Amino acid sequence: MGTTRTTTATTMIIFSEDELYPYVTHAPTRRWLTGPGLPATPGDGGLLTFEALRTDGLRTVGDSTGDPDGRLAAELRDRLVIGGLLGADGRETESVLLDGMTGEISTTYFLHDRPDLMDLRPLAPSLEKLVRFATAVDELAALRGQFACYASRLGPKAVAEASRQLLAVFEEGAKDTGGASGPFWKLAAVIRPLALVAGPGTTSGLALDLPVRLLDEEFGSGEVVRFEDVDCPRALTHAPTRRFLREVGLPEEVVWFSLETDMPLQTLAEYHADDRGGVLTEERLPANADRLIRLGHLLEETSLVVDGATGAVLSWSEPDLGLRPLNADISTLAFTLWLIRRERALDAVHRLTEAYDQLAETMSRTLAAVDPVACDPTPVPAVPTDDGRRYWPGVFEDEAGGGLYA
Repeated sequence: MGTTRTTTATTMIIFSEDELYPYVTHAPTRRWLTGPGLPATPGDGGLLTFEALRTDGLRTVGDSTGDPDGRLAAELRDRLVIGGLLGADGRETESVLLDGMTGEISTTYFLHDRPDLMDLRPLAPSLEKLVRFATAVDELAALRGQFACYASRLGPKAVAEASRQLLAVFEEGAKDTGGASGPFWKLAAVIRPLALVAGPGTTSGLALDLPVRLLDEEFGSGEVVRFEDVDCPRALTHAPTRRFLREVGLPEEVVWFSLETDMPLQTLAEYHADDRGGVLTEERLPANADRLIRLGHLLEETSLVVDGATGAVLSWSEPDLGLRPLNADISTLAFTLWLIRRERALDAVHRLTEAYDQLAETMSRTLAAVDPVACDPTPVPAVPTDDGRRYWPGVFEDEAGGGLYA
C-alpha cells in the first residue's frame, strides 16, 4: 500500500521501489509513482479519484474479481486497479486501470458476475498525461490557468476557441507518446466548453444572460415561439420570466420537450380543469397549482411548469403526482434545450454517442456547471413531493430512448 505525502494543495500517493515490484516494470511509470506520485483526487473538478491506491494498494483486476472460473480476458487479468472515473453525482462509474508493463491507462466496468464481458477503453498513454488532461479540464471548469482568459470571453466564439484549445492539449499529449487518449477526453473537449456560451445574469434578472438570438441561430427563427403578455396568465407575476417569454422565447420542440402553442398559456389548475376532463381532482394537484404556469410537456405524462411568482421551473408528473425541480429558471431551461440541440449537431460530426455512457455523464456535468438545480439530487424542502429524481440526467442516460443520438 502506498504512502502519502500531504502538501498545502492535496495529498499525494507515493510508492517505494519495493512496493512496485513485481506489478510495475515500466520505468517511466515507476519513476512517476515513486515521486511525484498521484493526487488522491486530482484537481477540484471531481473527474478522477486515485483513492483506491491509498486504501487498497496495488491490486490486479484478477485479484479484484477473484475470477474463479478463469473467464476474465488475459489482457485484463494483470492490469492494476488504480482509481476510478467519477460521475456528475460524485459516485465512481468506471474503474481506472494501469498496464504495469507499458504504462498505458484504460478503464473498465467491473462485472463480477460476468467477468467474460469486461473490456477495456483507452484513457491516457501514461500517468503523467492522465494528470495533465484532468488538470486541463479542471482549469476550463474553473476558468483559471490556461483557460483564465475565458472568464471575460463568453459566447459561441469563446465556446469554439476553448474547445479547440482543450482538444489540442489532448491531441498533443497523445502524440508525444504515440498512445491513445480515448473518447473520454474528446467528449470533454467538445461538450464541456458549451457551458461558456452564457454568463451569469446581470441584466436579465435571471440566472443567465443568454447571447442575443442564441436560440434563433440554433433552432431557426421560425422554430422559436415568443409570447405576448396577453398569452400569459395573470398568475405569471415574475417579471424577468414574463420578459424572457416575450423577448427571447423558447423553441417549439426539442427531443424531450414540446412547447404549448395551441392556446394561451394556462395554470396547471386551468389545464386540468379545461383539457383533462377531471382526470385529476383539485385535491390531487399541487397545492400551488393555480400559480404554476404550464409551458408544455415532457415525456411520460409530465408537464413542464414555471412558478409564476418565483420563476422556478419544475416538472409535474401525473402518474406519481410528483412535483420536482427541473431548472433554476427559464434562462437555464433555454440553455438546457440549446445544449441538447448542440450535442445532437456535434454528434453528427464527431460521433460522440460511440461512448454513450461517458457522453451522458459529460452532458450532466456541463449542465450542472451552469444550473446545479437541474442535476443536484438533494431533495428541496420547499417542494414536498421532491424525491431527488432529476429529469435531465435521467433522460441523458436513457440510451434506449435515443435522445442524444443525432
